Amino acid sequence: PNLAKPSPAGLYFKPQVSLRRSYRRLSASEISSAQQIQPLDGNRRERDMDTYQLYIDGKFVDAEGSATKPTHNPYNGEPIANIPIASVADAEAAIAAARNAFDNGPWPRMSGEERSEIICTLSAKMKERMKDLARLEALDSGGTIAKTGADAFLGQRQMNYFGTMAKKFNAEPKEIVGMSRPGRSYNYTIREPMGVCASIIPWNFPLMMAVWKLGPALGTGNTIILKPASDTPLSAMELARIVDQCGFPPGVVNVITGPGGLIGEVLTTSPDVDKIAFTGSTDVGKDIMVKAAGTLKKVTLECGGKSANIVLHDANWDIAIDGSIFAAFYHQGQVCESGTRLLLPAAQHDDFVDQMVAKLNAMPMGDPLDPATKVGPVMSEGHMKTVLDYIEKGKAEGATLVCGGERATEGALGNGYFIKPTVFTDVTNDMVIAREEIFGPVLCVMKYQDEAEAVSIANDSIFGLGGGVWSEDIDRAREVANGMRTGTVWINDWHLLSEQMPFGGYKQSGIGREFGEEGMNEYTEVKALHVDDAKTRENKPWYDMLVPQKTMDAAE
Repeated sequence: PNLAKPSPAGLYFKPQVSLRRSYRRLSASEISSAQQIQPLDGNRRERDMDTYQLYIDGKFVDAEGSATKPTHNPYNGEPIANIPIASVADAEAAIAAARNAFDNGPWPRMSGEERSEIICTLSAKMKERMKDLARLEALDSGGTIAKTGADAFLGQRQMNYFGTMAKKFNAEPKEIVGMSRPGRSYNYTIREPMGVCASIIPWNFPLMMAVWKLGPALGTGNTIILKPASDTPLSAMELARIVDQCGFPPGVVNVITGPGGLIGEVLTTSPDVDKIAFTGSTDVGKDIMVKAAGTLKKVTLECGGKSANIVLHDANWDIAIDGSIFAAFYHQGQVCESGTRLLLPAAQHDDFVDQMVAKLNAMPMGDPLDPATKVGPVMSEGHMKTVLDYIEKGKAEGATLVCGGERATEGALGNGYFIKPTVFTDVTNDMVIAREEIFGPVLCVMKYQDEAEAVSIANDSIFGLGGGVWSEDIDRAREVANGMRTGTVWINDWHLLSEQMPFGGYKQSGIGREFGEEGMNEYTEVKALHVDDAKTRENKPWYDMLVPQKTMDAAE
C-alpha cells in the first residue's frame, strides 16, 4: 500500500494528483459511461464471501471477540459479505485514535494545500474504482445500477470538490472590515477545525453519505469516526480500504460498524467527541440531540421529509409527469427529499394521474444489476413490511388506491423485497400517509383550487426538506417557491443537488447544511482575535475602571 511516511519535519509525503476543478452538470456521455456496468452475480455463498474489518488508527482490525454478521442482497435475500460487529470497547478505541490524531498528530496542523492533496488522492482512487463501488452498492442496497453508477461518479467528484475547498481552510486570520484602527487595535476572525467528528450515516445512499461526511470534516482539518448503517455498510467499508492507500496519518479516518443504538450512544455521549453529523430519521435525530446535549456537542442533522410537489396549471406535462415520477419513485422512494405529496390543480387532476399511472405500470422491476431494471427492491424485508403497513393505513383512512399497493411476487421478484409503485388519490393532508415519512414507493396525490391553497398544504407539515414547482412561467414559479418553508425547492426538476450549493432542512427536517462553503463551515469553530496596537498604558483608559492611573503612578 502507498502509505505516507513521516518526514523529519513531521509532515507527510503524499502522492501528487491533479487539483483540476470540475463542477458542472454531467454530460449525457458521462452519465452513460457511469451506467455501463455489466451484471454481476449477486448469489454469493458463505464460503466465498468477503469479510471486512474495522478501520481504527490506520489499521484494519477485527471487532472485539471477532464478532461478525452477514449482509444480504435485497434482490434475493442471499448473503454477500461479512461485516464486523463493533463493541463499546471498539467504539472507544476509534474515538481515542481520532482524539490522539487531532491533539497530537500532523493533520490539523497541515496547510490546507497539504490536506487538499491527500483528499484529492482519495478522489482519484475512488474514480479508478467507480465500477467496483457501483456494483457493491447495488448488491448491498438494492439500488439500480443506473443509480449506483451515478452515485459512484458523483461521489468521487464531490470528494474532489471537498479536496479543492480544503485549500481555503488554513486558519488564516480574516480582518473584520471597519473594526481595525491603527494605534488602537486590529480585529480578525479565524476558522479552526472543531476536533473529533463522529458521523452516523443512513442506509439509502451509503457511498454518497460517506463522502458528504468525510469530505468537509477532513477538508477543514478534523479527524473523524464514520459509522455506516448496519444494513448497507459495504461501500463505506470498501471506502476505508481506499482511504488506507492515500496517505492519511493514522487515526484521522476511522470506520466502524455495529448496532446503531449501542455505537451511537458511545459516539454521542463521549466527552472526547466534539461534533456529531447525522443523516437519518427525525426521531433518531431528536434522540441524538438529547444525548449530545450532555456535553454540548455541536450537531448537524439532515433528517426526514414529506416534500410537496406543486404542479401549476400551465406546467409542461411532458416533463412534469415524468419529473413527478422521478421525484417520488427514484430509488424506490427511499430518498429523504422525495416529492411524496403531489399537488395538482383540481381541473387537471384526473388526466394527469391517468397518464402518470400508465407510465408507472410500464416500468420494469427486476435485478438491480440489470441495466434494463427501473424499479429495484426496497432495502430489507423489515422495511418492506413497514411500507406495506403504511399502504394498509392509507386504505383504512379512505384514500383511493389507483395503482400498486402490494408486494411484487412474480417469478424471481418473489425472492426479494419488491413493492409495486403505489399511488393514492383522494388524500387529505391530515391522513397518516400524508403526514409521516413512509420512505418507500408511495405517492399521495391531492387537489388544490388555487396557488395559495397549494402553498398552504405544502407548508402544513412538520418537515421542510425539499419541494418543487412545475410551470412555464418561471417568475410565477419563483413566487410559489418563495412561499414554501423548505430548504431546497426545484423548479421544473427534482433531486438535482450540487456540491457547491447548500443542502438542508427547515423545521424538523434538520439543523445545519451540507455542501458548499456553508457545509464546510459547519465543521469549524470561529475564533475572534484582537491584536492591540495601542502599545502604551496611557492609550488604554478602560483599565482605569479597575486600576486607576494615579494608583499605578503612585506605585511607580
